[in-house]
Amino acid sequence: MRIFVIGGKARCGKSTCGGFLREELKEYGYKPCVMHITEPLYTYARKYFSWDGSNDDKPREFLQKMGIEIIKEKLGKKDFLLNRLYEDIEILSNFFDTFIITDARLIDEFEGIKKKFSDVITIKIERENYDDKLKEEEKKHITETEIEKFNDFDYIIKNKDLTELKKETLRIVQDLERGEII
Repeated sequence: MRIFVIGGKARCGKSTCGGFLREELKEYGYKPCVMHITEPLYTYARKYFSWDGSNDDKPREFLQKMGIEIIKEKLGKKDFLLNRLYEDIEILSNFFDTFIITDARLIDEFEGIKKKFSDVITIKIERENYDDKLKEEEKKHITETEIEKFNDFDYIIKNKDLTELKKETLRIVQDLERGEII
């Protein structure tokens, strides 16, 4: 079982890259599954706080507060989201052979997944000079800043446009097929 962990700041193209990666892997005969570390937070937002699931109206402040301030700090459940992810991978590995996690942002997420699983490929997406439409306080949040302190990526993709992002994603899959990813 192989796991791709895609990280980056808000609106840099993580989900788009994950979608491209899923489609490329399918072309090569893999059975990929796209997942999110923060899926429980999105479920809470949809079920209990009337979020309609729209990216245009993403409740980023709620997600940041619930994930960090409440779950990790107040409740002391540092690994809650990762443990839920691990359980989901364990269950879904009966149907999929490759997992693509498209929302890593924190060092413990990258390190935890690499420690838990043996075949992990990390990808950082960077998108320079792009208006992420975040408020100043959201930009300063640990979920937007900590990724800059992690430097152990297998790939760093500069997201200049969709064509280039897709090309870089194909390159990763081709490296995998040539055995250049260990």
